This record gives sequence, C-alpha cells and structure tokens, in this order.
Amino acid sequence: MKTLLTGNEAIARGAYEYGVSVAAAYPGTPSTEILENIAKYPEIYCQWSPNEKVAMEVGIGAAIAGARTIVTMKHVGVNVAADPLFTAAYTGVRGGLVLVSADDPGMHSSQNEQDNRNYAPFAKIPMLEPSDSQEAKDMVKLALDMSERFDTPVLLRITTRIAHSQSLVELGEPMERAVEPYKKDAKKYVMIPAYARTRRLFIEERDKQLADFSETVEVNRVEMRDPSFGIVTSGVSYQYVREAFPDASVLRLGMTHPLPKEKIADFAEAVDVLFVVEELDPYLEDRIRAMGIEVIGKSILPAYGELSVNLVKKQILAVLGVIGEPGEDASGEAAAASDSDSAEDSGACGCDCACDEAAACATQPGESSRAAEPFDAPIRPPVMCPGCPHRGVFYILRELRLVVSGDIGCYTLGTMAPLEAMDTCICMGASISGALGMEKANPDLARRLVSVIGDSTFLHSGVTGLMDIVYNGGTSTVLILDNSITAMTGHQHNPSTGQTLMGKEAPVVDFVALAKALGVKRVVEVDPLDLDRVKAVLKEEVAAPEPSVIITRRPCALIVKNTEKALECVGCKGCKACLRIGCPALSFDKATRKVVVNSALCTGCGLCAQLCMFDALRKAGE
Repeated sequence: MKTLLTGNEAIARGAYEYGVSVAAAYPGTPSTEILENIAKYPEIYCQWSPNEKVAMEVGIGAAIAGARTIVTMKHVGVNVAADPLFTAAYTGVRGGLVLVSADDPGMHSSQNEQDNRNYAPFAKIPMLEPSDSQEAKDMVKLALDMSERFDTPVLLRITTRIAHSQSLVELGEPMERAVEPYKKDAKKYVMIPAYARTRRLFIEERDKQLADFSETVEVNRVEMRDPSFGIVTSGVSYQYVREAFPDASVLRLGMTHPLPKEKIADFAEAVDVLFVVEELDPYLEDRIRAMGIEVIGKSILPAYGELSVNLVKKQILAVLGVIGEPGEDASGEAAAASDSDSAEDSGACGCDCACDEAAACATQPGESSRAAEPFDAPIRPPVMCPGCPHRGVFYILRELRLVVSGDIGCYTLGTMAPLEAMDTCICMGASISGALGMEKANPDLARRLVSVIGDSTFLHSGVTGLMDIVYNGGTSTVLILDNSITAMTGHQHNPSTGQTLMGKEAPVVDFVALAKALGVKRVVEVDPLDLDRVKAVLKEEVAAPEPSVIITRRPCALIVKNTEKALECVGCKGCKACLRIGCPALSFDKATRKVVVNSALCTGCGLCAQLCMFDALRKAGE
C-alpha cells in the first residue's frame, strides 16, 4: 500500500518498520515531527531529552546495549551533540545507530545556515542523503544495516524540503524488534587513550571498506541519457535537476560520504561537460575538483539559500550557451578557487621540520621532528594515586559485578587492571545519559546499572543527564565522586570548590540540594574509604526501582596534607587479597611471598587493611 508522507513521517515509519527500539531527540525545526510521529508507534521507546548532546548520549548508550536506535535533531543541534558523536565513531555500536541531521537552507526557522554534510568526513562516519520520502524511509533501513555491518554511527542528512514535502511511500510490515544480548567489551567502549588508538586504526580500515561499498551501493546510480552534459547531485537538488533537465545524464548520489570516486570519474569521462548541483557548501564540487576533474558548480549557483528548478535551469542553460550569460544575481559568492596546498605550510616532508626533501626526513607526517630519542624505561600503566578516594568505590563496583557507565576524569582509570570496573566511557557527562539509554534499550540491565562521574564533570554536563533520568523515568543509580577539585587536569577549581581561578571565595554548589531539586528523592552521602558502607549503600540504591544519587566525599589525596601513619605488613600470608585494590604503594615480594608496603607512597588510607582477612596490614607502630 502506498500513502503520502512527509520526509519526517517517512523516517518515523522507517524506524517502525526496520526494528528501531529507542529514539531520542531535542525538538528543532525542521526535524521535530520525526519523534512526534515515532511516538505514534508504541513499540518504540522515544523521548525528548534536555538537549541534543544528551539525546545523542542516550542513543549511544542504547546502541551499545544492543538496540537499533535513531537520534534526530536540526543542524545546529549537531554542534551541541558533536562531543559524543565524534567518540561514538570510535566505539562503534552493537545495535544500529542513525543520527538524522535536518539542515535548513534558506533559514526558514534557524539562526544560521550550515551544511552538516561536512560533519560526516569530520567525524569519519558514513552519510546518506534521501531525495524524497520513499528514500527517506528506505535509507533508515540502509543506515541501520550499514551501522551494524561497518560498526559505526551513520549520518542521515535531510533538508527542510525533504523533511516537510510529501511524496508517495510504499508501506511495509514491521520487522522483529530484537535487542542484542549485552556483553562487556571495555577495549571497544571505554575510550581511554590506549584503547582509542587501536580504534583509530580501525576507523581507517573502515573508511576503506565504506569507500568500496559506496561504489556499489544502489543509492549511488548513474542515469545515462544525453551525454552532451552531465550533472552530479544529491538530496532535494536531484528533484530540481530531473524537473529542469529530464533528458540530462545524472549521477545521483545517495551516499555522499565516502564518495564513489571511480563512479564519479567514469561518469565525468562519459559526458562532455560536468556540473554539480547542490545546496549550500561546494561539498561535492570541492571533492570532485580535488580528483582532478573539471566541474562547474558554485561559479554559477549560490552557496547560500535554497535552489529551485528555475534557478538551476537558467544557470546551466546559460553556461551551455542557450540563453546567454549566467545571472549575476544568482551566482552568489562564487566559491573562491583555492589551489593552495596545505602541504605548502610545512616542510616538503609534511612535518614541522626544515627538511628540503621528504626522503631525507625520518619524521612521520604529523610528528614533531624535535621528539626525544627513545630510551628504555619500565612500563608504568596509568593508575590512581596512592590514597585516591575513588579506588575503593571501583573495587566494590567490580565485586558487585555492576555494569558501570563511566565518564572522563581520574576515575576513568577504574577501567584498568586490577579494578577493571568500567563498561563505557564516551565523553564528559555521557555516563548518566548513556546509562539511561542502556536501561531503555535493555530493561534487564536496570537493577545492575550505575553511572560514575566526578564533581567537576557532573557540573560540566552531567546535570542535564540526571535531569533526563528523572524526567524520562529512568531508575539507575548515579555516583558523584566528589574529591573537591578538578583533579586530573591539575587541581583547578570549579563551582563546587568555593574558590575562583583568581583566588576569590565563591558560593559552593550543594550536590544534595541540586539532585533533590532535579527530582531525585533518594540521595545518600557516604565516605568512600568505608568499604562496608559503600557496598551496603550501593546494593540498596541499585535495588531501588527509582533514580538515586550516591555522593562519595573525600578530597583528592594530592591536595590534603597527609597526617596519617603509613601502614606496615606484619604476618602476611601471601594471599594477595589486598593487591586486588591496585594501590601502587603495595607490591609482592616473590622471594618472601609477602606483601610489602612502600611507606614513601602509603598515605595510610586503610583501604587495603579492610581487605586483609589476617589483619596483617596495620598502622606502623600499632
């Protein structure tokens, strides 16, 4: 059965037919109606989030938990969501993840024009562009399939005319809505530098595979007719071209990143003159020109506003000599020809050295030629400091086998051995909203799911995530690890420390009052060095079927003057139980088969003593 649908309605229909389980968005014209129509399908959990970043993080969490997910926003919203988006390109997905960006050429209801096609190569994710409502629906399926096949978010870019115009759409039956079983994979979903470097190489290989896919995917098709001139186009511009020149040869690109370079080159070879018709930036034109192919685009068509059938026809016919010169009023700001090569800004080798010949330089492009000579040094993996108040929390999280949605800060080190107590880490503030997405995708995770975030990071962008949990009925537990400073970057003050950068006293944010103001009824404060209490509170709050906040309070071990005696180990049985907490002040002497305490490092926090079944660890002299 066929029916008239707008592009937004068709995307919602595609989400319904092709197995989407979670949808999130912040409203913004021209994308708003997508979620409003998805809400008509009760099979799909959908929500408004406090902003686009939170919506993107909810979507990422849902995809990691195994659900097919769609996130929608207008073009400027992608600016807000860019932080989690760029890292999601590294982590990849478990269930398919589609981001719909609705651009607004002509600024019908926007504060600026921006061409979000540029986000696809910038974020290193593939991009699709539908030309009508049928394709808008079909490309939801293609995007979900590509996302899962290539392990990447996929950008589905539409414009106002596609979002709000109606065309016929063939309706289908919905497929089964399945969620992949959850499985922890920290090296894929916790983006600490060591793991991210591996994923960076994966992205390069993925780009190559996507480029090959772009050559054969059906949405990139040649419509060969009159070879006297050909037009490369995409999105709604394809409709203008077909109406203006029904007999012209057309290369219609539905997948516009990566581009099918061989297909474009073959098409250019088959026609006498090549045009590019596209709205806003010379996105296609610049890339085709970079391939060494002569093409006419923004020299006759404006780089701003919307195109139209008449404008496209008038300008191309003028170039072809049918009706005279191109109209000055339509030429806009012609794209400035730029033959400058970025390589000219550096040495011939591409690095920052002064080499005249690339062959003479041993420095890899992008590396500094002034790097120190390599030397042998013992490997020292990053660990929490001795006496860090976060260490015991992660020890308990691992002991309870909880699923931990982590964040950016010192506590990210909780992912390293021997603690290994973190499942995900995307960007600042994503721990809370990501956990909400995981819970909505897989409700079975709810009673063993926690978010972990620091005081500074919570104020950076965690507040909106907690607001989202309360607003949208989440039940997970949020741990705010308050060490009274922005520790990892070197002890900078923040609104919770009571002091400004210039040393003036400032009001202190009350985390308890803030959490309650957001609607959280269960707020508990606990000393993170009291492991029994931390464990009991965690078990109680995770079991509660409502949102809760646990605030652990202890200042960073590096900003307080330590007055505690160091511990000593007497009567050690060699069981190594204390080593499971990962304190660098403890080591194991293989000769004596006993634990040794480095008194120069030990702060006397006593965490290790709480793990010793033989009371072998005690304050020195006691």
